[in-house]
Amino acid sequence: MRQAIHHLHVSARSRGLTEFTGQVRAFVRESGIGMGLLTLFCRHTSASLLIQENADSSVRRDLERYFDQLAPEDPQRYEHDTEGPDDMPAHLRTALTQSQLSIPVEHGAPLLGVWQGIYLFEHRRHASAREVVLHLIGE
Repeated sequence: MRQAIHHLHVSARSRGLTEFTGQVRAFVRESGIGMGLLTLFCRHTSASLLIQENADSSVRRDLERYFDQLAPEDPQRYEHDTEGPDDMPAHLRTALTQSQLSIPVEHGAPLLGVWQGIYLFEHRRHASAREVVLHLIGE
């Protein structure tokens, strides 16, 4: 059994979904591990991870609009606003999504579906570089 780990920095320009599937595929390929389990972990509380369709951009826009309605910016609604009006809505959106993903690996590649991509879901208006840890275990 072998392991590989990598700290990946994903830059989101603003709130929304940023695909980084290519970087994940490259890490798996370069690891030399042919079969195993890949774990991705987002080290933040105002951004999350999603596996989502990567063929039609309207899916991403609809998801972003849905979360805007589900956890709107409203200064009257939340007590926590330490970093501005998008602070608490960002935490709520993260709580409703995922900070970790697990993806099987076979033949040196993540076993994603044809239309699946791996995304960082940035929940803050003014994005910064986010760190995602990739850990692969297998043989």
